[in-house]
Amino acid sequence: MTVKRPGPSVESIPEGDTRTRLVCPDCGYVEYDNPKIVVGAVCFWESGVLLCRRAIAPARGLWTYPAGFMELGESTAEGAAREVWEEAQARVAVESLLGVYEIPHINQVNIIYRARMLGPDFAPGPESEAVELFGWEDIPWDQLAFPSVRWSLERFRAGSPPAVFAAAPPVSVRTATG
Repeated sequence: MTVKRPGPSVESIPEGDTRTRLVCPDCGYVEYDNPKIVVGAVCFWESGVLLCRRAIAPARGLWTYPAGFMELGESTAEGAAREVWEEAQARVAVESLLGVYEIPHINQVNIIYRARMLGPDFAPGPESEAVELFGWEDIPWDQLAFPSVRWSLERFRAGSPPAVFAAAPPVSVRTATG
């Protein structure tokens, strides 16, 4: 006996769309699978940069700035400050945008801020094995978790105005008509 699965279960191109989506054959509901937004911050206290050694996959044991998935009902800056608290138990003032990193091969958009720590206090949260303030020359460059960590740290060091960076070269977009 075949059991009918309720909800979006048929792959088709909905009317007015150009991409294959999961559609519910009963009610027509379309499930949109969109990129995840990652928010985070390069945090600093005096001449140190705050980094966390990841206690979770991916990249367990490697270093990153505090970052994670944005939650519903928060701004990107609020999400970045929340992630800093969750991963590094530090309070920050988000100052400015460092960069927006488009990473299409993993369906992410990373929005990373520059954030001043409000005090010298920090500690590992549940997703961090360790948290440390590093002088620029002491950053474990060969142990960074993701390319976006290096990009953001270099942007922070350069002190340049915010910019948008893509992880891959731009590609042309094909429409349904060619």
